Amino acid sequence: MPDLELTRHYDAPPEQVFRAVTDPAMLMQWWGPEGVTVESGDLDLSRTGPWGSVMINAEGGRYKVTGQVTHIDPPRSVGFTWAWHDDTDARGAESHVTFHVEAAANGGTTFRLMHRDLPDPEAAENHNRGWTSSLRKLDAILAS
Repeated sequence: MPDLELTRHYDAPPEQVFRAVTDPAMLMQWWGPEGVTVESGDLDLSRTGPWGSVMINAEGGRYKVTGQVTHIDPPRSVGFTWAWHDDTDARGAESHVTFHVEAAANGGTTFRLMHRDLPDPEAAENHNRGWTSSLRKLDAILAS
């Protein structure tokens, strides 16, 4: 199964980056690709247990994703399962996401997003585009 890994460097301290990628209010500011809005839901990666979000694109298409936060180790990492729902709300194949946050040797923070166990190369490419777009929004938040 294909895996995906994206890395960013931020001038912000690890605690600030970790809060940006786990706190519900912060997640709502960058979660989902550019041009997509997120309905309020259970988008909380700051504690173990269920999470979920519904993303809505410009044409009104709705995309539901849910999972379980499996571990949280502030301010170093958070891991969660990930599965899209289809039009009948049936949950699809489950994959695993981990956000790693660590102090960089040259200052600031290194952030790594790992998305494992994607079902096929097409899913990996789609998630690469989606996460890359989402991370551009996170980049802007952490740069301000």
